[in-house]
Amino acid sequence: MKRIYLFLTVIIFLSVASSLIKAQDSIATPQAQDESKLKISGELLSDERLLLKDKNNWVWNENRLTLKFDKKITDNSKFYSEVWLRNIGLPNLTTSSDLYNKGIIDPNNLEIREAYIQLYGFLTKNLDLTIGRQRIAWGKADKLNPTDNLNPLDLEDILDFGRHRGSDAVNLNYYLNNNFSFQGIFIPFFQPANMPVGIFANALNPTMELPQGMVLKGYSDVLLMPKYNLGESAIVGGKFKGIIKGVDFSLSYVWGRDGLPFDTRNTFIPVDTLGGITINSQLSFARTHIIGADMATSIAGVGFWAEAALFIPEKDIIMTNDLSALYPLSPVPVTMDTKLLDKTKPYIKYVVGGDYNFSDGSYINFQCLHGFIHERGNDNLNDYFFLRYEKKFFNEKLKITPVGGGFIVTDWKKLKDNYAIVYMPEVSYKATDNTEIILSTVVFDGKGDNLFANLRDYNMFMFKIKYSF
Repeated sequence: MKRIYLFLTVIIFLSVASSLIKAQDSIATPQAQDESKLKISGELLSDERLLLKDKNNWVWNENRLTLKFDKKITDNSKFYSEVWLRNIGLPNLTTSSDLYNKGIIDPNNLEIREAYIQLYGFLTKNLDLTIGRQRIAWGKADKLNPTDNLNPLDLEDILDFGRHRGSDAVNLNYYLNNNFSFQGIFIPFFQPANMPVGIFANALNPTMELPQGMVLKGYSDVLLMPKYNLGESAIVGGKFKGIIKGVDFSLSYVWGRDGLPFDTRNTFIPVDTLGGITINSQLSFARTHIIGADMATSIAGVGFWAEAALFIPEKDIIMTNDLSALYPLSPVPVTMDTKLLDKTKPYIKYVVGGDYNFSDGSYINFQCLHGFIHERGNDNLNDYFFLRYEKKFFNEKLKITPVGGGFIVTDWKKLKDNYAIVYMPEVSYKATDNTEIILSTVVFDGKGDNLFANLRDYNMFMFKIKYSF
């Protein structure tokens, strides 16, 4: 019901906005009318995936309509919004009562990705102000950006690297001159990352190691969210940007929270005499200082970039395992503490890479990443090497990517047992200027306990069609 109310609210809002715009345009000059028209653009995407093994089960079904609204209100202000209307997921019917719920039979949702007003020359001609829900993207690397920590991660599709949700924010940009500027960000409400869905649902969950003789019979958890006040929930960021002799660089700082929760307390409860237990966990979000730097340039037509972020926990992150219920006769509580993060030991995530467009229509992109989005602490950062080579044919209508994917190392000393391979070849065909059909496969392989090696049972075929307007 809330979804219906939200949809109706958006429709009413757009209708009223359209009426106001028409009224405003009717009294404007012809040139002003053309410049101030409401520009509507977007994309229709259909994304279908099925497994390559056994009975080829369907594992992903998404039909997404993206609508973008861009309106120049005056010479020094504009409005922008991006909305997703989606049919996503496969029907999950378990009882006959589900047949009466259209939301289960045909799952749909509406999501306001961005909606903000931008004011140019606010208070002074060198200051721009943006207020509302906005995507504030930081970093120079290709999708994998260690310094991009203002907006919450959108991990719904684990294969869509670099996707974030928008945040309700105040965004100030002050331009010193054409080459240098300062940016200040204030986000009043902390939003955690949303986790993967479907077959990827457990991809980021750590493997739980139990003492010998214990068997896990059940699990529950409680999420400890920060209080919604300035001290607990607010996120603040600042950035200095500049260009010197063709080198685009920036220095940044964020006082924020890790969007993925830490397991800070586990209570073990016996359920039988054979070692069966249940675990009740408390999950919390750590406050973190993040100092970042990035640069990008081009030398002889080759693009280069580098980006790094230093993560400094505000305090030690301790995981406490409470075993008191297993030892009821003990005169004192039986607990075991493990330090997950040490505030005196900051850790660095970084990425370096480059790309090049060849004269024959081919393109190559390479990146080396140290520390993926879910990895925290010096001892837990793995190395990722990503490579993509593509070539275009027939006036760029056909694009073939024979090499695409990555190689991951989790332990260099025991490489043969701690690696992962991701292979993602792709064929893309532009049927018209605004219609693209994409066929691809994803093959996972490897050994050890790491994100992509754990997906080796989920090799899949993917079909996508995009129509832009």
